[in-house]
Amino acid sequence: MKNRIKYCIANLKMNLGTQSDIMKYFSNLNNCDISTNESVGIIISPPFTTLSQSIALSEVSKAHLEIAAQNVNDHDSGAFTGEVSVEMLKDYGIGYVIVGHSERRAYFNETNDQINKKNKNLIKNNMCPIFCVGETLEQRNNALIEKTLKNQIIKGLDKLGAKEIILAYEPVWAIGTGQTATSEIITEAHQMIRNILNDIGFDGQKISILYGGSVNRNNAKELIALADVDGFLIGGASLDANHFYDIYKFIEESV
Repeated sequence: MKNRIKYCIANLKMNLGTQSDIMKYFSNLNNCDISTNESVGIIISPPFTTLSQSIALSEVSKAHLEIAAQNVNDHDSGAFTGEVSVEMLKDYGIGYVIVGHSERRAYFNETNDQINKKNKNLIKNNMCPIFCVGETLEQRNNALIEKTLKNQIIKGLDKLGAKEIILAYEPVWAIGTGQTATSEIITEAHQMIRNILNDIGFDGQKISILYGGSVNRNNAKELIALADVDGFLIGGASLDANHFYDIYKFIEESV
């Protein structure tokens, strides 16, 4: 079987949203020795305000960089002030969108049904969801990990017509807390996710599953060595281009 592609994805969240900020960020990335490696996908997900500029900067970058949006509305169009549709992102040339991030679920009350609609719309338009799943600390302490992941995955991917997805396992209790899941916890969760995917008609061995949750240059080498970890969705550590590059190098060395 062909090896799964590994990914190094920067989720800049609501940071580096000015033109000068993002220009400096890409300039710093260009000073890094990022070679073109077909086995490792590098994706930058900036705020909406700098999507257009990020695309332009990525096109002249020495490295092969893809640009992702951090969110998309589940409707095609309509009276949804402030929202962005799949068609709008597609017109920009966006190929990837983060879907179901725990911050969207928690702060904006996104439901599995909304997430499912987003995934369907993206795939219908030949775009790739970066689909996030993960349990809270309360769910973990109550032995509800598998039930939570199964609920999120089954409802989020129900009746999708294609297999072009990337999954990101992000235990909510590890995001931005500095508390990283142990190798044992990550391995167990990723294997669990692959089994759930198999149960609903996907080939779990062919889908890239990333880990996200306080990933940094100090733990990335150990985590990328795990057999079921296919890269990282990186938050805080991705805001520094050099820190992000260090993590990328660990991924590249692992393939």
